[in-house]
Amino acid sequence: MSFNNLKENCTNILQKSEIDLHQKLEQICILLKDKVEYYDWVGFYFRNGDKEELILGPYAGAPTDHTVIPFGKGICGQVAVSNQNFVVEDVTAQDNYISCNINVKSEIVIPLFVDEKNIGQIDIDSNTLNAFGKDDEQFLEWINQEIAKLYNS
Repeated sequence: MSFNNLKENCTNILQKSEIDLHQKLEQICILLKDKVEYYDWVGFYFRNGDKEELILGPYAGAPTDHTVIPFGKGICGQVAVSNQNFVVEDVTAQDNYISCNINVKSEIVIPLFVDEKNIGQIDIDSNTLNAFGKDDEQFLEWINQEIAKLYNS
């Protein structure tokens, strides 16, 4: 499925008035995991109040033990500090990588900003080496921008 078609599907999910934000995010995770062949785990992490840690939110894929991630730890923790996208072509080349699954080869993490504040991120793991490109990055930025609008409405 093309990213343009996925945008339409994501928009439809985000516009559903009968479900809450958690359910919308969960449905987006399932959609992305099911429709993008190389998205093997899709999830959201959110800042835990004033604590410098991330808490696992909705996700689709294998269960993970990493339900709390301190800022600075792993790829997600680094994005929480840097506020920058992080694309990892080969997780074995990263010193500060937290392995959730031995099959994961690459990862992309895109921060989610609301009112210019990083409140969380979308995290995607792939069992394919060097899976993510600019199109993935731009698509995931778009998703986070659309989700952010729900916080401001």
